[in-house]
Amino acid sequence: MAKKILIIDDSALMRRVISDIINEGNEYEVAAVARDGLEGFDKIVSNPNMYSAVILDINMPKMNGLELLKKLQQNNISQTVIVVSTVAKEGARETIQALEYGAFDFVTKPENYLETKSEQFKKRIHEMLDVATNTRESRERVAKASSSPLRNTNTLKTTGLSSKTIANKSSTSGLASTTNRPLRSSSSQTTVSKVSASQYSGVKKGKQKLVALACSTGGPKSLQSVIPMLPKNLDAGIVLVQHMPAGFTASLAQRLDEMSEISVKEAADGDIINKGHVYIAPGGRHIKVMKEGANYVIRLNDAPAIDGLRPCANVMYDSLQNTSFDEITCVVLTGMGADGTNGIKGLAASKKNIHVIAQDEQTCVVYGMPKALALTGLVNEVVPLGKVAEAITKNVGVS
Repeated sequence: MAKKILIIDDSALMRRVISDIINEGNEYEVAAVARDGLEGFDKIVSNPNMYSAVILDINMPKMNGLELLKKLQQNNISQTVIVVSTVAKEGARETIQALEYGAFDFVTKPENYLETKSEQFKKRIHEMLDVATNTRESRERVAKASSSPLRNTNTLKTTGLSSKTIANKSSTSGLASTTNRPLRSSSSQTTVSKVSASQYSGVKKGKQKLVALACSTGGPKSLQSVIPMLPKNLDAGIVLVQHMPAGFTASLAQRLDEMSEISVKEAADGDIINKGHVYIAPGGRHIKVMKEGANYVIRLNDAPAIDGLRPCANVMYDSLQNTSFDEITCVVLTGMGADGTNGIKGLAASKKNIHVIAQDEQTCVVYGMPKALALTGLVNEVVPLGKVAEAITKNVGVS
């Protein structure tokens, strides 16, 4: 039976285009459309067990996409929501908010009619539906719905916090993917807590260290359970690859910086890597770390995408083979595919001193990248999302 999809968009053209894309195969069918968030909310409440996924526009009359996501939260209604977002600066900020409010992920909206007919847009819609409707959370919700006429209240817990006080809050959810578990972590705890930095002041003192972190699907929200929990005096800089299109990573960096004691910015070419700072690779550009004089410097480039990815975490990790850090802490969080695995294998083969941390399956939105890494046998720690910041700090220490 085809999975049923709800489309909520005030543009008749986009409703038609997305409907045609979804209906062209046998796996999905558009069960309903809505012209604004209010109408969409009514359809969800009237048919709480019907939709495998909701495709949602943000800017709409009566009730916009962000307001709808918040209303779903307030009413304890779980839905797998994919946002279709514009690349404009305001659209990027709203997209990051939507992910914070519980959206699964987003697809970039075409800028003109010709792009709506592109194979790339079609492929992105289908790929996102495939991943979103096959997470364990989605499957469990649908299974529960099919066995009960009552509204499902197995919610995707999210917290829309807007200040640095998030450091004292809990904000993670227990999502996982469709894959089998090759190994288990020692703890399934998902509660996020601020790292108490004082006990790590003597860790590996006087060493040159770097944290290199990679994530993809589910990453933007998961990073909110890691970066804001790190101490501002972390004794290493952090270089971070999050798979995102151009135009979105600046808003992600700004949001994480607002929430964190540690400094966060979108990386710029020539940035000197400083301790207690996070540098996020710009969407659409590869990032490398180079030794220049006494400093380690970020270099960006526009080389072709690798396996469809730019930035690509393997490029970042490969560049670290030419550095002389005393230790590199490699961290891989939720994401599709296996990006980062080959780069970390290369670091190990080149005899670099690495410490490898992978997120556990139970707390991954998609257990792809951490699983691929875990299967190499190079992982030192498998930890739940709520313990990643602590694992980083324990290994790196504070200055």
